[in-house]
Amino acid sequence: MIKPIELVIFDCDGVLVDSERIAARVQVALGAELGWPLTEAEVVERFIGRSHASIGEQVAARLGEATAALWSSRFEQLHREQVDAGLAPVDGVPEALAALTLPTCVASSGSHEKMRHTLGRTGLYEHFAGRIFSATEVDRGKPAPDLFLHAARRSGVDPAACAVVEDSRPGVEAARAAGMRAFGYAGGLTPAERLAGPGTVVFHDMRELPGLLAAH
Repeated sequence: MIKPIELVIFDCDGVLVDSERIAARVQVALGAELGWPLTEAEVVERFIGRSHASIGEQVAARLGEATAALWSSRFEQLHREQVDAGLAPVDGVPEALAALTLPTCVASSGSHEKMRHTLGRTGLYEHFAGRIFSATEVDRGKPAPDLFLHAARRSGVDPAACAVVEDSRPGVEAARAAGMRAFGYAGGLTPAERLAGPGTVVFHDMRELPGLLAAH
């Protein structure tokens, strides 16, 4: 028997705040500057949805530890500057959150500091305050299920009663691995076909989310 949904776990970047476009743009620029030319599609494939540590490991394997450290510090600086210059919620998110009656939380590959900044800039931080979980709290980032299982455990909810809203392939894979229902938002950078899979509902407009959750 399928359990009713008791908790909706939101990713942050690209799901609540429209920051993945900023991140991809910065990563492409850093690659060109530091010796690893990347297209936006390659950045989406390699980096989007993954933890800071995972991205650092990839850069270090390609360019060495010193360049990886420089890449990381430059990314944080440039990303923060561009977020401050004009970050907005993902289209339809305020309406979706207003319509949701289920308990919610955030579980993101980003750090707590980053989420305080991005959610704060978009006026969403207070909506989730006290219910925000970071990959820095677990051993393995997405696509491992650790972060979502941690969020469910801390929230006191059975993983089988959780729904995860994600916009990246590692994210939906992590939700499936955790035994949770996945809702893949395809209105961002990741193509719908990369989100599709077992136990996953793919959708394109955040305003659809409350109805989709109610139907599942």
